[in-house]
Amino acid sequence: MKIYHNHIIKFVIAASVILTASACRKTYFPSDKAEDSGLLTTIEGKRMATLGNYATLKSLNYENNYHWLAELPSDEVAQGQNSSSDVTNLYKYTHLVNSANATAYFQQAYYVASATNKIIKLIPDGSSADLLQIKGENLFLRAMLHFNLVRMFGRPYAQNPTTNAGVPILSETVSETDAAIIKRSTVAQVYDFVIADLLKAAQCITVEKSNSFATKMAAYALLSRIYLYMDNNAKAVEYANLVISSNKYQLMQDAAYQTYFRGDPEKNTENIFAIKHTKTENYDYSAIGSLYYSGDANGNALGQGESGWGEIYASVKYYNFLNKYPQDKRKSFISPLIVNGVQQLNTKLTPAAPIYYVNKNNLQEGVINLTSPVYLRLAEMYLNRAEANAKLNNTQLALDDVNVIRTRAGIPAYTLTDVTPTHSILDIVLEERWLELAFEGQRAYDLFRNNRPVVRDYPGTHSTINGSVNQTINATNARVIYFIPQTERDKNPNLSQNP
Repeated sequence: MKIYHNHIIKFVIAASVILTASACRKTYFPSDKAEDSGLLTTIEGKRMATLGNYATLKSLNYENNYHWLAELPSDEVAQGQNSSSDVTNLYKYTHLVNSANATAYFQQAYYVASATNKIIKLIPDGSSADLLQIKGENLFLRAMLHFNLVRMFGRPYAQNPTTNAGVPILSETVSETDAAIIKRSTVAQVYDFVIADLLKAAQCITVEKSNSFATKMAAYALLSRIYLYMDNNAKAVEYANLVISSNKYQLMQDAAYQTYFRGDPEKNTENIFAIKHTKTENYDYSAIGSLYYSGDANGNALGQGESGWGEIYASVKYYNFLNKYPQDKRKSFISPLIVNGVQQLNTKLTPAAPIYYVNKNNLQEGVINLTSPVYLRLAEMYLNRAEANAKLNNTQLALDDVNVIRTRAGIPAYTLTDVTPTHSILDIVLEERWLELAFEGQRAYDLFRNNRPVVRDYPGTHSTINGSVNQTINATNARVIYFIPQTERDKNPNLSQNP
């Protein structure tokens, strides 16, 4: 797997670290790339290389493919027309062993992991606080990359994690020779590796930076998510508590919430970690949001192709559930295509589907297709804690956190009388996660890790598989995960394939 090694770090800062006007506080910004073969010999070089690693996350190979692989298999999206690209296979669950998107993501994730290793291995644990800060940020990035990979290419943790194959663990101790013949670790081993990295990252990170960077709280937030995936609910609560009680973040409210994804991400009080794009870093028709939206800079929908491809919609299932309360502020993230007061339909589908564009990945700072993908935010911490407490039979505590999110959205709070044998507290929490975290790459994983199916009972191109709009993907289905890219298996025969 040569993609892991023979790698000279070339993603570094072209501009110096930018300081604010304040003499007492630094503000750091990831920037662009330059090459320097002697980069890692100084602390400033290591810092610059780390900034380059953040910048690499903005590449199309990483950013777009992460989103599509995580989001398109969910039941909150509907594909409006077949595409000649691999996106259609991701959506339909007709995954390929040579999937272009899965291959590109797999390679890019390990490419960045290799870059983090080159820095991590040069910084001993007894180093200065400045060096440990650099090490901690790279440990966070490496952990995030491995966690994303094991979710996509390894089966859900609830399904025999000690025997099911996960992904190769690329640590700083893996030599180039070993990397060429590396095997897949088990799902449990990858999770253990990720947790160890995050715990160490939290110890190393002491400098307060913006939400475009790894911080101690970002490590805690990701630990909360990971423990939830492992069904270690006490730990999920513990780390969610640390983030919430830090008071470093506040839920966006009212108009600010309804335009959550449209502002400068570093000024967003709810973001914990996001991949920041500036106005000059707009991929336009190649951006994530181009697939979801075609409209003006104010969120008003226009015809397909006006400003983006507009081929993926909010599903009728999701929109109808969201519209149960017409006053729900989260409706501002949907831009229905309405002409002369009439909801427009996509007649390419049978039955015809309403065109509900999604603008969550658009409209940043008035640029139609600009977005800074949010990976961790405070609302998820409340919902992580709610789900964990639901499973710990702390029903009122779970309801309290769900109601924080519902109250912010402007819809009625739940009481204990709403918890019934047919509408359990876990049902309530998962529904609220669906409403709140839609189009952020979480829905399918929320279902599968809880042994629940993805049920598509609405129009979309999935109907071309068997002529029915009904498609059910059970958590045990082989294709809830992707194939290991065949190109990587050709390089390394020790990489086993998913069934």
